[in-house]
Amino acid sequence: MRTRTGRRAFLGTAALGGLGLTFLRDAGLAFGAQANEKLNIGIIGAGGQGEGNTNNVASENIAAIADVDDERCANTLRRFPNAKKFTDFRKMLDDMQAKIDAVVVSTPDHTHAVAAVAAMKLGLHCYCEKPLNRTVLEARAMRTTALAQKVVTQMGNQGSASEGLRRGVELAWGGAAGAIKEAHVWFGGGNSGTGAPKDTPPVPPTLKWDLWLGPVTPKPYHPAYAPAGWRNWRHFGTGSMGDFGCHSINMAFRALKLDMLWNAPAGSAPAPVIRIEGEASEINPDSYPRWCKVVYRFPARGDLPPAQLSWYNGGPRPPEAILAGRALSEHGSAIVGEKGVIFTDCPWNTRCVLLPEKQFEGFDAPRTIPRSPGHHAEWIRACKGGPKPFSPFEVGGPMTELLLLGHIAMIVRQPIEYDPASGSITNSPEASKL
Repeated sequence: MRTRTGRRAFLGTAALGGLGLTFLRDAGLAFGAQANEKLNIGIIGAGGQGEGNTNNVASENIAAIADVDDERCANTLRRFPNAKKFTDFRKMLDDMQAKIDAVVVSTPDHTHAVAAVAAMKLGLHCYCEKPLNRTVLEARAMRTTALAQKVVTQMGNQGSASEGLRRGVELAWGGAAGAIKEAHVWFGGGNSGTGAPKDTPPVPPTLKWDLWLGPVTPKPYHPAYAPAGWRNWRHFGTGSMGDFGCHSINMAFRALKLDMLWNAPAGSAPAPVIRIEGEASEINPDSYPRWCKVVYRFPARGDLPPAQLSWYNGGPRPPEAILAGRALSEHGSAIVGEKGVIFTDCPWNTRCVLLPEKQFEGFDAPRTIPRSPGHHAEWIRACKGGPKPFSPFEVGGPMTELLLLGHIAMIVRQPIEYDPASGSITNSPEASKL
């Protein structure tokens, strides 16, 4: 099938009604390498984080590379000279769909979903950087597509593979801290809170700006957006909350088993409603706020009690008393139980301690979660028939969705109530439009 390139064609094939990109290969034709064979991998986004991700799957065969910025991806192209180069990921999928097993998506947030869903609909396994996507609709589409196509997926919140994160989750699940009814997650860095730039410098000759924009409403090029500033802007990124949130709330999200709320049957009575309240330094249509605070209140999950999770970014901080005498770190997470606190001072959640330390000195708990050979390695292993990865889209989708709902609560400046099973905001028509 020939794919027309350019922005108009992009919008025609990638509308989010169902992320209905049209390609030839049927998902039933998906194939996987045996354990002793190499995967053939297509890279979508090969500069910056994409370069690192490509290097982390270099044990396999890098068969194709798609990137819209020739300068940004130059290092990756030099390292993998036998990979076929494309500018448009759709053309890569069209030409290579019968020759690759999987894709690694490391583009800016606003093109994660269109690239990942297109690949999964072809039956290709998918590793996608965090946050999984830019909107709630995209999060749900990526999760449901992954489940329907039965492909192996992994979101790029690499701390998931660490000993510290898995140990923290084990401590929570094993009851070391007692019943958990609250968690606090804080990240020091905020956003700019500024309006969009007014000047219109020329597009660099190495960048295909229309393809970089993808499905986004046309905007003039500006270096504040590309190659690296896009996270701060609502059209392209998800701010600190989406970007680092998928690292920072990882341990708390799993400890509280919040993904259970997305697995409740639609129409459950009562519906598993999450209540979300947000406040921010300012709201403008262009960039994310300098600081924000979001409070999530969750209903009971199975035999777990109702719980509250608070997110603080760029200024607000949790009460210092939660750390049982320890000073607050710049970034951190505290999972507060009736007997103790599971604390990490690392925004990637790669280490943890049980507080108060003197009370839990010498304490050990059973290791119930398998350890990882590495975040990328466990995805590769699963693509070859091994155990399921720890951060598949069934987990990464709801985690990203929850964070993005916090942005909506900030915008409408009133509490919203969200049914994760049906994907609907039940108390605010204004919020539902967002």
